[in-house]
Amino acid sequence: MMNGQSSSEVRGRYQPEHPVDLLSSWSIFRRGLGDPTIRLERTEAWLALDTPLGDATLHVTLPDPGAGVCFVAYGPGARWAADQVPQLFGAGDDWSAFDDPAFFSGLPELVQRSRSLHRALVLPRTSRVFVPAAGAVLEQRVTGIEANYAWRWLIRHAGRQAPGPCPASLRLFPTPREILGLKRWDWQAARVDASRATTLRHLAEAASRLEWWGPEELETSKPQARPPGTLEAALLAVPGIGPWTVAETLQRSHGSADHISVGDFHLADFVGQVLTGHRVDDATMLSLLEPYRGHRQRVVRLLQLSGVRKQAFGPRYAPLDHRNR
Repeated sequence: MMNGQSSSEVRGRYQPEHPVDLLSSWSIFRRGLGDPTIRLERTEAWLALDTPLGDATLHVTLPDPGAGVCFVAYGPGARWAADQVPQLFGAGDDWSAFDDPAFFSGLPELVQRSRSLHRALVLPRTSRVFVPAAGAVLEQRVTGIEANYAWRWLIRHAGRQAPGPCPASLRLFPTPREILGLKRWDWQAARVDASRATTLRHLAEAASRLEWWGPEELETSKPQARPPGTLEAALLAVPGIGPWTVAETLQRSHGSADHISVGDFHLADFVGQVLTGHRVDDATMLSLLEPYRGHRQRVVRLLQLSGVRKQAFGPRYAPLDHRNR
């Protein structure tokens, strides 16, 4: 798969088992259109990654349908990033049970139609926990505009340039140590309130043990609660982190096919409206999705890609986007 030998630059080509829609699959990594950690287009992307071996920049291109993925990774973590390419392109994302006729026939018609149009969707995984968890913490209880501002400010003022010959604006989120070094006035400049700042400090203190769980597989298809000592339990043990933040993290770190962002400002309303014609609460949303346990996040992603939008009842000129995502 890989051709490069240098620890600072690794080149290669990867052939996914199935076609991959880069834009729809990797959009989950992008926090707003101005996100400094990623540049994403339909056939090309730059991704700045923290890895166990150091910083890395991953550049991928999809030159022609069926030609595979061409990639080059730069930086101390280049080899690790290159090894992660299959997971980023869905190698660990198995849709066979979802597409099985016995299961697929029971899905809502809208989901079936969306799946037929988005066969190249995959749920990618980075196997890294701290950065997606930090991004989710910044989105707690604030508008998308505020969360994205904080994300960009922290990266530009406390983060660092991505390694290698890459776009000058490509940068990495601050390390746990850099987060712990921020002062009160830094948080104020980033427009991060004391509650989220405190949670981010707790998260930074726990980062090393959270990353230890990074390579684990999520057994989300099992209906019973997972035993103690798992990544999910480790995240929930961090003060200020609850089920919503856990779901938002695992959707990115592990490509979770089942974790639902319960408590999201818009999700229950959206799911309820497209499946039943009216808005619902979280409990009802979970009830609606229960028949698809093990694949509930797949169902949500396909609903979001269906083109159907939640009916807006507020003023059309409202200046803020009140999503928690």
